[in-house]
Amino acid sequence: MTDYRASNPIREQLEKRVRELPLSPGVYIMKNVKGEIIYVGKALVLRHRVRSYFGSLKNQAPKVAKMVANIADFEYIITDTELEALILENNLIKQHKPKYNVRLKDDKTYPYIKVTTNEEWPRVLQTRRLLQDGALYFGPFAGNGTAWRTLELLDKLFPYRTCDIVIDGKAPRPCLQYYIKRCLGPCAGLANKEDYGHAVQQVVLFLEGKQERIIDDIKIKMEQASEELLFERAAYLRDQMFALQRVVEQQKVFSTQPNDEDVIAFARENGEACVQIFFIRQGRLLGREHYILEGTADESPNQILSSFVTQFYDDASYIPPKLVLQNAISESEIIEQWLRHRKGSKVVLSVPRRGEKKELVELVAKNAAETLEQLRLKWLSDEQKTSAALGDLQQALKLPSWPLRMESYDISNTQGTNSVASMVVFEGGMPKKSEYRRFKIKTVEGSNDYASMQEVLYRRLKRAAGERAKAGGVGAIDAAPVTASIEGAEAIASIDPHDNGSVETEGIEEQVNAAAATNAGADDLDLVEPAANAREKRTANAASWSSWAVLPDLIVIDGGKGQLNAAYQVLHELGMSDIPIVGLAKREEEIFKPGEAQSIFLARDSQALYLVQRLRDEAHRFAINYHRSVRAKAAIVSALDTVKGIGPKRKKELLKRFGTVKGIVAATDAELLQVTGMTKPAVAALREGLGG
Repeated sequence: MTDYRASNPIREQLEKRVRELPLSPGVYIMKNVKGEIIYVGKALVLRHRVRSYFGSLKNQAPKVAKMVANIADFEYIITDTELEALILENNLIKQHKPKYNVRLKDDKTYPYIKVTTNEEWPRVLQTRRLLQDGALYFGPFAGNGTAWRTLELLDKLFPYRTCDIVIDGKAPRPCLQYYIKRCLGPCAGLANKEDYGHAVQQVVLFLEGKQERIIDDIKIKMEQASEELLFERAAYLRDQMFALQRVVEQQKVFSTQPNDEDVIAFARENGEACVQIFFIRQGRLLGREHYILEGTADESPNQILSSFVTQFYDDASYIPPKLVLQNAISESEIIEQWLRHRKGSKVVLSVPRRGEKKELVELVAKNAAETLEQLRLKWLSDEQKTSAALGDLQQALKLPSWPLRMESYDISNTQGTNSVASMVVFEGGMPKKSEYRRFKIKTVEGSNDYASMQEVLYRRLKRAAGERAKAGGVGAIDAAPVTASIEGAEAIASIDPHDNGSVETEGIEEQVNAAAATNAGADDLDLVEPAANAREKRTANAASWSSWAVLPDLIVIDGGKGQLNAAYQVLHELGMSDIPIVGLAKREEEIFKPGEAQSIFLARDSQALYLVQRLRDEAHRFAINYHRSVRAKAAIVSALDTVKGIGPKRKKELLKRFGTVKGIVAATDAELLQVTGMTKPAVAALREGLGG
């Protein structure tokens, strides 16, 4: 620490200022050499909190260490209470969006639904500004889509005006909205303020999740209209009531108690977190929204939730009396106090440990994870980002060209049984599902992922050699067998690469419409001139080849040095070591290259890392799904094959009719006899054999 101070006079000056900080609550503002605000924090005791940043960085999280290294100046603001510090900190984070704070992404763009109760004839509209103008606001919504869909539903259910004209009741005739019963026609003097106000109040009740009250009110009015022989009016109210009931039926019931609460959970990856909220009103799921938080790398779960709660509910138009959270949050007492200050009544923070509430939180967390994955898929479809990812990946791995075609392989088995493998292909950064392939491991017994990976790679590359030679392609490889140093080499070499039975291709998913770069345009994308040589050799005459003949620009193996070395040995012995290959280790997401002791770490928010992770995860998913299918078929075959008198034809018909062995056992004798080829003796044998 002494040497560090001696070589950094700025830090020495800052530490001197820290010793002079007051022992009061307040907010501190960290700045870099450019004067930019990089972090805002609050403290019960300013001197103690700020001093913690200037001690030893040995046990600090990487994010904190990096932030501290960039501090060139700081400011502070004294507050009377910790609550005031919380409010000020929140406002400053929203205003400046400091790099090292956890912050809502694009929070200023979130829309609200506004009911202009401050107007004589209120309207219902979307807005992005939350004003203290006497109107009612509902939200914020995560995006335009949700807000507009809600407005469309409201417009169909309730007859309020959607225009912005001055209402004086003197219009010669109402617009079309009146004639299709979407407006009461106040512009033409066809509605009094009481009826119109009642319609607007129903909108408010709906947005508050009180649909049952609206339905009860409509039912009473419908019965009154019927008694007064106003059948057209009664029919309109009936249709409105049925429409509302359909909406209510679609809202899942999560509690028998008519409670209002928000259930909050999150999932995170690569420095971003997706927070999901279920809005429970009167015990029903009124709706759900997701929000993205940036700057969550190295942050604890309680700090992530704490930051979200303070930022989201600072702008929320409604705060329920209870927030059900995935984790306990930092400074929960002061945040409860702040929420009570915002709402005007008590707000409870709850973290369920068991029971239905715990299951509900887990459901919200699962939805958050799924949403985050969908956002990653959406990101992959962004051509600009995908291009940047390919360029970043080329530079980070020092590849000769952009990895336009990438292949990844994964092995799946259950304690060494039913071993299978997957081959996944990405072209231009996008999945090319028509070229996914599935393999049954043929030469390896037991659980040996290294040997299994070698078998799969050998079969794939030997098949490529055969296809290229058949097509007369340039640079066809020598399909000599792998040497005896590879376990099972002789057996592998004996497999005919052109035998369709060696690769499972049935049931492969349909091709995704991907904007993949073509081989013809590959040279235009190369960043390094020498790329042309190796790649041209592998892709010459590619237009006339089958998909098997086209070799990858990069192979990604799931695993560390051991898995990588085993795979590289196959390339080396086939004379194909010019194909780049790397291993992606899950634990630290570090990348290994053959012959290099030092691993490569891509930035957690790197687009290149997102891409290789997606490739690796897709190979794992594809392998797991295939393994489940193989395992299920094996279970069915073993069960039915033990039944004397049930041959292949009867087995096929039984499975066609009942689907599974469990379905066959559950079937009645009469149902079994309806199956083609089944007789009473066969049914008796089936019962005895399956124990049914």
